[in-house]
Amino acid sequence: MTGLIRSIDPLSKLLRGIEADRWFLYGTFYTLAVLIMGVRALLKYRHSPYQIIRTLSVMFFQLVLAYLIPYFLILFNQPEFYLSYFWPLKYDYLFPGTVDYLIKSPGALGVFFVFWTAVISLVGVPVLTYFFGKRWYCSWVCGCGGLAETAGDPYRHLSDKSRKAWQWEVAIIYPILGFIVLTTVLLWVNAITGGGILGGLSNGFSQAYGFFIGSIFSGVIGVGFYPIMGSRVWCRFGCPMAAYLGILQKHFSRFRITTNGGQCISCGNCSNYCEMGIDVRWYAQQGQPIIRSSCVGCGMCATVCPRGVLNLENGPLPGRYQPSAFISPENVRILS
Repeated sequence: MTGLIRSIDPLSKLLRGIEADRWFLYGTFYTLAVLIMGVRALLKYRHSPYQIIRTLSVMFFQLVLAYLIPYFLILFNQPEFYLSYFWPLKYDYLFPGTVDYLIKSPGALGVFFVFWTAVISLVGVPVLTYFFGKRWYCSWVCGCGGLAETAGDPYRHLSDKSRKAWQWEVAIIYPILGFIVLTTVLLWVNAITGGGILGGLSNGFSQAYGFFIGSIFSGVIGVGFYPIMGSRVWCRFGCPMAAYLGILQKHFSRFRITTNGGQCISCGNCSNYCEMGIDVRWYAQQGQPIIRSSCVGCGMCATVCPRGVLNLENGPLPGRYQPSAFISPENVRILS
C-alpha cells in the first residue's frame, strides 16, 4: 500500500501541494473508476440521449466538484470542501464543530461553505426535488450514485425485487436518517449549553456514525457487495440522503414515471434493469404510475423498454396517482 501511495505523490503535489495519503489514493481510484466505466456506459447506452447526458453529468460532478476543487482548495490553504455533497449525506457539514472550523478559516470561503450547505440542504434540496424528483441528485450529481451507475452497471440486475428486501430497506434506511437528524440536534444543543447534554461524548457520538455507517456501510459493503446485491446497496439500505429525498419525492414532488399498460408485453426488461429493486413490470401491467420513494429516476427502465411503455415526467400534483387508461380484454366485445 505504501508503494502505491508513493507512486501518486507527483499527482498529489500537483493538485494539493502535499504528498499523497491513503485518502488521496482512494479518491483518485474512485474518480478513475467513475470516468473509465463512465466511458463504457456512454458506449453501451449511446442510443439514449438521456443516458448520455446523465452519464456525462455524474462524470463531471465527480471529477470537478468531488475531486479537483477540494484538492485545489488545499493547495491554496483553504478548507477541503466537497460542493457536491450535502447534509445529511455529508452528515458533519452541519455539525457545530465543522461549522465553527469553517467560519474560523482564513478568508470568506469558509463562511460561504456554511451558507452553501445550510441553504442547499434545507431549501435547495426540497425545491429541486419538488420539480424533478430525487433523480436530480441521486442520478445526476451524487458521487455514490455516479459509481453505482458506471462501475456498478454490470450488476444492476442483481438487486433483490422481493417484498422482504423492501421491508428491510424501510427498516434500515429511515432509522439511519433519524439518527443523523437526532445527532445533529443533540450536538447543537450540546454546543449551545456548553457540553451540558453530551459532555465530552459529543465527538465520539458523531465519530461512531462516521465509522460504522460512513466507512463500513457505504464503503466496504456499499461497493464490495455490488456482485452480490446489485449496484445500489448503499443507496437502498444506508444512505440518509436517499431517505430524505425519498420522503420528499413520495409526498411533495411532481416527478413520476407514467406507464402505458396497453402496450406492455411483460418482457420484464424494466424490472430486471431496475437497480433499486422495484418491480416496474407490475406497475406497467396495471397502467399505474410509478411513484416510489426509492426510485432514483435513472430512466433505465424506460431506456430498455422495447415498446415505449414508460416515460419519466414532471407533471402537476393533481391526478399524480391517476392510472393511464388502456383497453382491457374485458372491455373488448367482438361478438354481440
